[in-house]
Amino acid sequence: MLLEDGVADAETLEQMSNDVERCAKLLKTTNVDVIAYSCTAGSLLKGVGFETEIEQRIEDVAGVPAVATAASIKRAFDTLKMESIALATPYIEELNELEVNFLEESNYEVVDIHGLGCRTDEEICTHRPETAYQQARNINCENADGIFISCTGYRTFEIVDQLERDLDKPVVTSNQATLWDALRTIGIDYSEVELGSLFEH
Repeated sequence: MLLEDGVADAETLEQMSNDVERCAKLLKTTNVDVIAYSCTAGSLLKGVGFETEIEQRIEDVAGVPAVATAASIKRAFDTLKMESIALATPYIEELNELEVNFLEESNYEVVDIHGLGCRTDEEICTHRPETAYQQARNINCENADGIFISCTGYRTFEIVDQLERDLDKPVVTSNQATLWDALRTIGIDYSEVELGSLFEH
């Protein structure tokens, strides 16, 4: 997620969401097949239903299917039958609270959460995948059906497979779920993509 002034907070995320139609109009000229609104907290900012509202707003302007990360992760959870979730984020407490509320209102149980307290995009993006790996291991617990690592600015692709092997449970990350959702939405074969058990569905 690339936010104005690089600040990762609710006010800046709202400013970004106000730009959806303008950005969709620009992307329409590139003849794309699908558009992803790749921001977790930004697509759940106003609670349940906001994620699909964003998808519809993009589709109305661009005339192509759209996925929003907060909607994509819910589709991933349901596909993997994840009802209880251990949540790792790079966020500040304000965004952690918004995310927990969104997930619980969507009928998922958040059994544990840990945020890194990053206040800017730059700080989020400086963390290596190993940070996400260790954070996920630390929050893993027996009563979590799976692990969710939130934020599209947080590098996770490199550690999804290893985490699933080590924890013996599904792992969903924001970028992984968004990519999976976009590919399946337009019928692209992703059977050779190695990004965890999600890509086996």
